[in-house]
Amino acid sequence: MFQRNQFLIPDCKEAEKVNSIYFKNFMATATVVLTSFLIVGVAFVFIFRYFVIADAGDNMVANADEISRAAAAMTDEEGLDGWDMRMTISMLSQGTGNHIFLCDENGLVISCSDMSLACEHIGKQIAPVYLNTALTEGKMNQLTDLNGFYDHVCMVVSEPIRSDDQSLMGFVFVSKDSSTITGAYSMFMNVFFLTMIAVMSIAMVISLYFSKRMARSLDEMNIAARKYSHGDFSMRVTTSDRKDEMGALVDSFNAMADSLEKSERTRQEFIANVSHELKTPMTTIAGFAEGLLDGTIPKEEEDKYLTVIADETRRLSRLVREMLDMSRMTDGMTSPENLTDFNLNETVITTLLNFENRAEEKRLDVQLQLPDDELWVRANEDAIHRVVYNLLDNAIKFARPGGALSLAIWKEGEKAYVSVADEGETIPPDDLPFIFDRFHKSDRSRSLDRDGVGLGLYLVKSILNAHDEDIAVTSRNGVTKFVFTLKLSAPGYGEGKRGGDSGK
Repeated sequence: MFQRNQFLIPDCKEAEKVNSIYFKNFMATATVVLTSFLIVGVAFVFIFRYFVIADAGDNMVANADEISRAAAAMTDEEGLDGWDMRMTISMLSQGTGNHIFLCDENGLVISCSDMSLACEHIGKQIAPVYLNTALTEGKMNQLTDLNGFYDHVCMVVSEPIRSDDQSLMGFVFVSKDSSTITGAYSMFMNVFFLTMIAVMSIAMVISLYFSKRMARSLDEMNIAARKYSHGDFSMRVTTSDRKDEMGALVDSFNAMADSLEKSERTRQEFIANVSHELKTPMTTIAGFAEGLLDGTIPKEEEDKYLTVIADETRRLSRLVREMLDMSRMTDGMTSPENLTDFNLNETVITTLLNFENRAEEKRLDVQLQLPDDELWVRANEDAIHRVVYNLLDNAIKFARPGGALSLAIWKEGEKAYVSVADEGETIPPDDLPFIFDRFHKSDRSRSLDRDGVGLGLYLVKSILNAHDEDIAVTSRNGVTKFVFTLKLSAPGYGEGKRGGDSGK
């Protein structure tokens, strides 16, 4: 079994290489380039061959026509085998490179472009089949050795020679070695195939480079993703300043890694903070309970310590309730079915009435500033109620007795603004950037509010972030002010709503 696994592992690695996007992209590019060259090459080969042969044939036909006209113009006394005729075809042969000979009406060769007195062609007989073809079709154009007349295949053009009265005088044959015709073609094809191989090689190298470059980022993302699955979010993928889709993907991947790392760090901090917040009251409850059970605490002080145990239990209950509310309020609160249009003025007034007794107990001067007209906003009404509630609860908690508590609403542009301010101690500037963090408590809150769990303002920030809204805090000269924004309802919604109400 061990030996079998040793052989299976390399096979798996080879399979991964074959199935990699790098290999697939390279093979796809290679296939496209090769197929393109084959199609173009095959088409060009046949087209070029056709034009080379056609051009040579046209040239030979022109020679045959010219000789036929010249022969017809010769005197009958001189005939086709005269000196002038032989000079004419010889000079034309030298100018074109074609071999030319004339034969009589029976196919006997009587004149040749070879000026040698011992010409091997004169006196030979041309097979009747070629003569008949020239007579019946007007011209003959074939690749042939003329039934042994030539010792190799030539391209042969033939046509009859007729006198002015259209009587047959003989035949003209123009031929050219087929290897001569295809020589330029063969040379061109050699150059073409060498060029094709060179271009394909360059294309393969370029494809190899870019495929490897693209796969490098994907390989890094694969390695990074595996590390992330084990909780290590330290690795980032290098972009090399790429501006294409892969660069955008790498940037998004790194941004996701940053978010995961931040979330993991926040999760760890959250667990540590929760553990710390739970540890203190549980230690207190356990210590005092053991003291009551083993008699360490005197009987006359049992009520005092039972009260402490009850207070710490309520503190634990508040902590659990705050965390549940935080989870419930931020889970899908801004989905379309949870967003409604509501009158912000009514929501703020209703929330403020919940704190009437507490404000009177601290003798606070409550100042409420509302717009003359109803102000309709679009949001999750329950969530915004919780935002206003937490801000008012925080303001009343830390306002000095007899101080002022102000709440204002106004509209500016396409936003509604809500301000909650209290007169009390100034929050230290170093604490302001962390005022919305989980379990954060400034020195002021630690001294005045041991019952708080530090989740109220964090919940406010989370709700407004989910609505894509902003909240800001300032604390100067004993006045602490929170201001947040909300999106207004569609134009005309409030008027229609009031009109509908009045008609009921």
